[in-house]
Amino acid sequence: MFQLHPQLQQDTYPVSESDFVAILLAKDARFPWVILVPKVSGLTELHQLPEDALIRFSRLSAAVSQAMMHAFAGDKFNVAALGNQVPQLHVHHIVRYRDDAAWPKPIWGEGSAQTYTDAALEDRLSLLERHVVPLLAMGGD
Repeated sequence: MFQLHPQLQQDTYPVSESDFVAILLAKDARFPWVILVPKVSGLTELHQLPEDALIRFSRLSAAVSQAMMHAFAGDKFNVAALGNQVPQLHVHHIVRYRDDAAWPKPIWGEGSAQTYTDAALEDRLSLLERHVVPLLAMGGD
């Protein structure tokens, strides 16, 4: 049975999910940043996904990347599957701007996370609901 890693539960807000993937919003308001978690227990690496699931996940990841760049008008898009601190397979999708808090460096270890205000969280979730959540129907259900 699939369970989300406790650290991911602590560090994110749930956005939506299907039988295949969960979409989470990172709690750092500095960046438009979602995390896709394939709902397959025991995986730590992308290459462990069965081939059909890997193709499905890759297509969804690319569509999420494109939708987020459109919704948030970024300068660059970062996709990363690190897993150094949280072993459960999860893939970060982050819109970057040339004037953001970490540019041009990776976001990890740069500055301190900023908490969302209620209004900013509502706005961010609304954009994700309009631009990203519908993608679950194309490849994440």
